[in-house]
Amino acid sequence: MAEEHKIQNQIRLMLSRHGYINFRANVGKIRLPDGRWFDTGLPRGFPDLFGFKPVNGKIYFLEVKSKTGRARKDQIAFHQALTNYHVIHGLVRSPEEALTVVEGELVGYGFKES
Repeated sequence: MAEEHKIQNQIRLMLSRHGYINFRANVGKIRLPDGRWFDTGLPRGFPDLFGFKPVNGKIYFLEVKSKTGRARKDQIAFHQALTNYHVIHGLVRSPEEALTVVEGELVGYGFKES
């Protein structure tokens, strides 16, 4: 399993244990058996994980990276759009960072270093 997918799974477990609802965004394109392309329909740069806090209904988005991973231009653009609306989101590299973003309702955590 790729390192980022492993971290994603660890984050999903930790957030669930703390009572947060979370989802993995499967993005990309695949070629169907008849030759047509299927696209997930999510916008370019959409974060890896998203969810909401049942206690207040606030939504959050998490871009998961390995220790050396960097945000792509489309991910940075998505981050900037979320920042403009003060939406909880961050670029995280561990379950602990993810929990910090969600519990602290942080906006843009981790993107300044990318």
